[in-house]
Amino acid sequence: MTIPIESCARVYRPGNADDLRYVINDAACAGEKLRIRGGGTKDLVGRPLGREKVLDMRGFSGINSYEPAELVLTAGAGTPLHVIASALEAEQQVLGFDPFDHASLFGVEGTATIGGVLAANASGSRRLARGAARDHLLGFTAVSGRGELFVAGGRVVKNVTGYDLPKLMAGSWGRLAALVEVTLKTMPRPQVSTTVRVTGLGVNQSANLMAHALGTSTEIAAARHFPAPLAWHCTGAEHSVTDFLIEGFRESVEARCDHLVRFISDNVGERPVDMIGAETCDWSAIGPNVALPFDQPLWRVSILPSRASACLEALETLGASYWMDWAGGLLWVSVGDKSVRVREIATAFGGHAMLLRAPDEVRERVAAFETSSAPLAALEGRVRRGFDPSGIFETGRF
Repeated sequence: MTIPIESCARVYRPGNADDLRYVINDAACAGEKLRIRGGGTKDLVGRPLGREKVLDMRGFSGINSYEPAELVLTAGAGTPLHVIASALEAEQQVLGFDPFDHASLFGVEGTATIGGVLAANASGSRRLARGAARDHLLGFTAVSGRGELFVAGGRVVKNVTGYDLPKLMAGSWGRLAALVEVTLKTMPRPQVSTTVRVTGLGVNQSANLMAHALGTSTEIAAARHFPAPLAWHCTGAEHSVTDFLIEGFRESVEARCDHLVRFISDNVGERPVDMIGAETCDWSAIGPNVALPFDQPLWRVSILPSRASACLEALETLGASYWMDWAGGLLWVSVGDKSVRVREIATAFGGHAMLLRAPDEVRERVAAFETSSAPLAALEGRVRRGFDPSGIFETGRF
């Protein structure tokens, strides 16, 4: 059996499931650790490592099956995200969870793979209306830390029985198994996308407006807020910006935009409101996050939207730069030397903070994920041992 190994002799790139099983079983016998990697665009998340061997999954690349009429696509986990996006674009379809490539966020070379996106449960602004990556993963094939090939889920939702392992695998960050193949739901690309932009709102005003707007019949696809300094970098606006994304058929979008404009006027008074087309308004998370200070730690805080503004008030005492996505349910926060307090503040307001981007010395002493409570940590440990009893994938990165 021949398995390509890079010149550093610490990177394996299997090309089929048998090779992958061989590498994992060999690592188990040797007592070695394996770090699963796709395009390498998220290598800088978690503690810096170097002794473990790398399991490069890019050998599992290619679209294996795509049925546009059925809105189902199956691809190798190592397939570049842009390849899948191009195939869907040709059929006027998209991935509903709005995935994005982290490469420019970390200033690294590489291209995100669909397996890496799902392993990180990376979802964009449209998650607000369409759900997270885990909600669009119908099924997968993977090899566990036992060296066993297994299949979970199916090609259509109605045929899926048993444990919902796709939900478990999405967001596992390569700590349970190595994804070989994934099956995803697709959706038609919206005919029209229009951004309704309001300027000059404070954080509290914006959070309240977004929360109440979501309760209307407007069917908002995404909502975000940029404070003044970041708004200038991202949109060229001199004042704060609150954006609402409306998508669908042209007549429906026009009617819903009119309704939203009236709703804004009724709730915050007369404000400058602009209608911006899809071609001039970027809804990717990358642009705003690249605009945040690159030399400071970047945190991703998940929180109840109703508590977002109070949490941000506390974070502002640390001199934080930030912006709100998911109508306040997701806060991107950049802080300097007081960065470790972000997690304390997020926890105090019932949220969860993940350290996404930071210098090596910060990553050495601050875990990417917060420590779970003892009962939850015990449960997580039992789940991991069920998939990976020898701890092949437990590299210490998280």
